[in-house]
Amino acid sequence: MIKETSAGVVLFRRTESGNLFLLLHYPSGHWDFAKGKMERGETVYDTALRETREETGITDVTLIEDFEEWIEYEFQYRGELVCKKVVFFLAETKIENIKISHEHMGYTWMDYDTAMIKTTFDNARTVLTKAHALLSKTL
Repeated sequence: MIKETSAGVVLFRRTESGNLFLLLHYPSGHWDFAKGKMERGETVYDTALRETREETGITDVTLIEDFEEWIEYEFQYRGELVCKKVVFFLAETKIENIKISHEHMGYTWMDYDTAMIKTTFDNARTVLTKAHALLSKTL
């Protein structure tokens, strides 16, 4: 079994109509947050910020304290089972237009309710729900 650790960011921006969350469209068809594998010598924070920059072009982010959500899942890759752990942080940006990487087909900014429908995986919806709940209490 292969073990991997990744890190990502639930990125949001404030608008007059409320918070909008960023979802990326992956080539396999699913919609999810910016995330990727840790590289040697990186912390999970380093990875999350690097992946955000690489996948969206956004460097202007402010991490929100008290948000660190871990998920785990397994999948098959080239006939081997991969056990993946992913940590998500919550971050705010003021940037609306992004430059997606070659790893994605598109992106969208959505309010919480619409993002809950669009997000493909249950574990990502759970992370989004927790992010929304924290923002509802603190901002």
